[in-house]
Amino acid sequence: MPGAPRNCSKTYKVPRRPFEKERMDQELVLIGEYGLRNKREIWRVAYTLSNIRRAARELLTLEDKDPRRLFEGNALIRRLVRIGVLDEHKMKLDYVLALKIEDFLERRLQTQVFKLGLAKSIHHARVLIRQRHIRVGKQIVDVPSGGRPGRVKRKRQRQPAKGDEEEEDDE
Repeated sequence: MPGAPRNCSKTYKVPRRPFEKERMDQELVLIGEYGLRNKREIWRVAYTLSNIRRAARELLTLEDKDPRRLFEGNALIRRLVRIGVLDEHKMKLDYVLALKIEDFLERRLQTQVFKLGLAKSIHHARVLIRQRHIRVGKQIVDVPSGGRPGRVKRKRQRQPAKGDEEEEDDE
């Protein structure tokens, strides 16, 4: 029986110039500041940011009253506000172009655990998360990037909770 269909697209993009001194130094500073494991974690965030900025640039070329710009632009901005990358008073496409890699790295679970004082260092925060000592809401999270579960996974998590309550009522 074949497995479930998967999305096999790349999640990161390697730099064009692998030995550019300025970029390498900047990446090393980010790795130290945010306690990242390797440069691929930076490249993954940079790839995500480039896709978001590309979408914003494309939408900005359309007219202000274009229904596609209004609909997709609002969806993009709402998504960025929901994950905490964009402030609520900066809800315009122009501000999306001003986003930096650091804005995304600040929203990682690892960084948040350290900033809240739950860990002694950024590296200690990563260890606590990997050892399953950190819970977000009712869910134990063991991924330092700590993204929110997807729509389908959240829906599946809610369904068993409803099913368990019904079984208890029947007994």
